[in-house]
Amino acid sequence: MTYRNAVENDLKSVAVLFDAYRVFYNKETDVKSAVTFLSERLKHRDSEIFVAENEKGQLVGFVQLYPLFSSTRMEKLWLLNDLFVTPDFRGKGVSVKLIEIAKNLVRETHACGMFLETSKSNIVGNKLYPKTGFKLNEDSNYYEWNNC
Repeated sequence: MTYRNAVENDLKSVAVLFDAYRVFYNKETDVKSAVTFLSERLKHRDSEIFVAENEKGQLVGFVQLYPLFSSTRMEKLWLLNDLFVTPDFRGKGVSVKLIEIAKNLVRETHACGMFLETSKSNIVGNKLYPKTGFKLNEDSNYYEWNNC
């Protein structure tokens, strides 16, 4: 398995993974819009996308992180927003390795940390994240306001 930054040539393959990730979270499939969305992220460099590539050259997983800043800490931090591995490659350490790559990004950019959100129904993710060093923040309330 090879782990690396996504490049423009990966766009269609990453978009298929990204679409499957969105479908997992009960969104309608829309690969065309996924290509457009991810193309913008790569073009503007406003996210970091890392991929897992198997020995056949197929992308089997990805993680996408967005840079943020903490005013109270006065430091940069990262939002691990998307993590997905195809069903055939789950349970083989791919997610753990992608998280380790995300941790390296935090270290390399001298950020103070990273955080993520997942649904309570994501049983696999809710078991995975504590195993990789994430701690559930029970002191915070998560609020959301939507305009779309």
